[in-house]
Amino acid sequence: MLNLSANPRHNAGFGMIEVLVSLIIILTGLLGLAGLLTLGQQAEMESYQRAQALVLLEDMAGRINANRKVAACYGATTTNATTGTPYLGSAATSTPACTSGTGAQNATALADLTAWSNALGGAAETQGGSNIGAMIGARGCISLTAANTYLVSVAWQGLSPTFAPPAGLGCGKDLYGNETVRRVVSTTIRIATLNAP
Repeated sequence: MLNLSANPRHNAGFGMIEVLVSLIIILTGLLGLAGLLTLGQQAEMESYQRAQALVLLEDMAGRINANRKVAACYGATTTNATTGTPYLGSAATSTPACTSGTGAQNATALADLTAWSNALGGAAETQGGSNIGAMIGARGCISLTAANTYLVSVAWQGLSPTFAPPAGLGCGKDLYGNETVRRVVSTTIRIATLNAP
């Protein structure tokens, strides 16, 4: 039988191996924890972007309802619902003109569309002269889908691939490099046509 206590140099080697094995186990755990923290931050950012998109979506729905007599001015924003163009927000080039209703209603519609485009572009919060207050690459689309029925959508770029949005939601289509990172939320607004007695 081998007596390990008789050779102190031999025992020192076993102690060093135990320390190294312990360090490897601790480092593996810390690397796993770092990965978990990264995934948690990514999920938090995805959640933040979705919350911002829903706020902006409800904002435009409220603006259209408040100025419903010229809802067609809002619906003229996105004329091609399949490709989601033109759009407002990031990289938008213009705001559509409004020609129906009174001058005050037209001015309100134009101001609403401009304010929404600026909000999508992140103008609500700036840092160092850059707009940072919205989602990544936020774009907004408003299209007429049927008589007095409007589809309002907000699209943005997610952080990790998931599933491509349904074909009926064209806002931001092919603008993020990969359809699996495009995120879209939408709502339908129906404006009633009431006949006065």
